[in-house]
Amino acid sequence: MSVFKTFKPLAHARYAFAATLLVASVAASAQSIVMASTTSTEQSGLFSYLLPEFKKANGIDIKVVALGTGQALDMARRGDADVVFVHDQKAEEKFIADGFGVKRYPVMYNDFILVGPKADPAGARGKDIVDGLKKLAASHAPFVSRGDKSGTHAAELRFWEQAGLQNAKGSGYKECGCGMGPALNMAASTGAYVLADRGTWLNFKNRADLGVLVEGDKRLFNQYGVMVVNPAKHPQVKQAEAQKFVDWITSPAGQNVIASYKIGGEQLFFPNADK
Repeated sequence: MSVFKTFKPLAHARYAFAATLLVASVAASAQSIVMASTTSTEQSGLFSYLLPEFKKANGIDIKVVALGTGQALDMARRGDADVVFVHDQKAEEKFIADGFGVKRYPVMYNDFILVGPKADPAGARGKDIVDGLKKLAASHAPFVSRGDKSGTHAAELRFWEQAGLQNAKGSGYKECGCGMGPALNMAASTGAYVLADRGTWLNFKNRADLGVLVEGDKRLFNQYGVMVVNPAKHPQVKQAEAQKFVDWITSPAGQNVIASYKIGGEQLFFPNADK
């Protein structure tokens, strides 16, 4: 028997093993998706609570890229995400109308709040966000804007416009071009005002002398939606796996997980997929 014949079965076994590893690797890759989402869902701690429950139910890993809503939608338009989970309904509807998303599903809501120094030197405290912003502008109070095309930034600009102050926000107005957590940190360190989503605020530890000054205005309602990226635009999108996430998060099981996420006994998000 030649040396080559002696080792031939071993070589076949190696090839078979390598092929098995390749198939396993491809299968593992198929069981993961990329989600473009907001810094508020990430920095509120929701995803670290929610996604393990989704994987337990469906066996699919989700890699989250947390950006401002505008940037998350841009990422999806490029085909770099399989699913989008954001909070700017007008921008989401345009995303669908332009053919980049299959369908928009409402998922949950919370609210925006105006946060600022507890002493409130500008006198913004109350239940009217437009009146609060007028007082900030009149006193040239320091204000940290996200300035990042996020859903929170879009809401803030909408409120300034409703106040008739889109071009007269006061000399204290500064844009940071940053996420919600960094914006809150800047406000805490400088004694500034900032518009925040309640979820990130409740999970924010470095509050210094900040407190909630304006809340309860119906205009501060903050709706979140989820969309599968359209595979007709980007064939590489893992539509089946992405749709499993959409189906789960809008199901009673996923909605119950959202409702059960609390910090200090306070619920951060309120499911409303059936609205």
